[in-house]
Amino acid sequence: MKKILQISLLVIGGSFLSEKLFAQDPEFTQFYANPLYLNPALAGSKICPRVTMNYRMEWPGIYGTYSTVGASIDRLSYKVKGGIGLMLMSDRAGKGTLITNGIGLIYAPKIILGPKTLISAAIQVGYWQKTVDWSKLTFGDQIDAAHGFIYNTNEAPGVSTRGNFDLAAGLLFSSTNFYAGVAVHHILQPNESFLDGTSILPRKYTGHAGAIIPLGGKYSESYISPNILYQKQGDFNQLNLGLYAKKDVIVGGLWYRGNDSFIVLIGIESGQATIGYSYDVTISKLTNSTAGSHELSLGYHFSCKKPKPHYRPVSCPSF
Repeated sequence: MKKILQISLLVIGGSFLSEKLFAQDPEFTQFYANPLYLNPALAGSKICPRVTMNYRMEWPGIYGTYSTVGASIDRLSYKVKGGIGLMLMSDRAGKGTLITNGIGLIYAPKIILGPKTLISAAIQVGYWQKTVDWSKLTFGDQIDAAHGFIYNTNEAPGVSTRGNFDLAAGLLFSSTNFYAGVAVHHILQPNESFLDGTSILPRKYTGHAGAIIPLGGKYSESYISPNILYQKQGDFNQLNLGLYAKKDVIVGGLWYRGNDSFIVLIGIESGQATIGYSYDVTISKLTNSTAGSHELSLGYHFSCKKPKPHYRPVSCPSF
């Protein structure tokens, strides 16, 4: 275990010295429980004010657990004929060795195509800040062949904080029981290097679609919802296939993330409140080491006046 720990710290430390690196976004697997993070075009999709909070703990079985917290608030504003939203995110990697905090402001105008069909376009302006704790890093020149990490490093630390403005955009089509959207994040591809080199945050492309298939009578709260989601960021590609099922207030979900994990979800959607828990079951070669990933979501939809004609909530899952 000591050798594994030393190698892990070496890899983390050495990564900051690479001439060119590419970062990657944290992710949530309760995609629609954190809607503004998935696609800014979902701002205002529920008409009335909505608040969401999400917590994810990834790979607790490996030293340096990753934990991510997200929160958002959004609503439809008739004055600007679109959704407005505020999104916050904080990610801690390597027990706080690398911390990322972000904020995004969203405007998502709605284009009414018919009584039951609309398009939502969105622009998101954000600011992201990364902070590294150099005291928690170790480097190759600290290693003694017999005794491990015993020397002081000659490596000069770089800056501790790097901040960047960024842009994202999204598009969403919604009809009675079908929805599909695309989004692109990090349009400006900011340089996040703490040294003199280049560490580009590549653009992240997202495509998602799904349907709500009612079960039972006209006013039944039961449905099934097949979904697909694809993301690409740099050399990283991810395809997610999932299915939700709801019976009264209970929601269950199962997703397959290609060659990586299964995602199992259980949630409660009662009135205006939602609470969900999901667990990522790792099926890759890291199965015996990661202890999976845990995610918890909380949401609340406030009451408001009856929507104006042709404005309607987007029919999509809450998780």
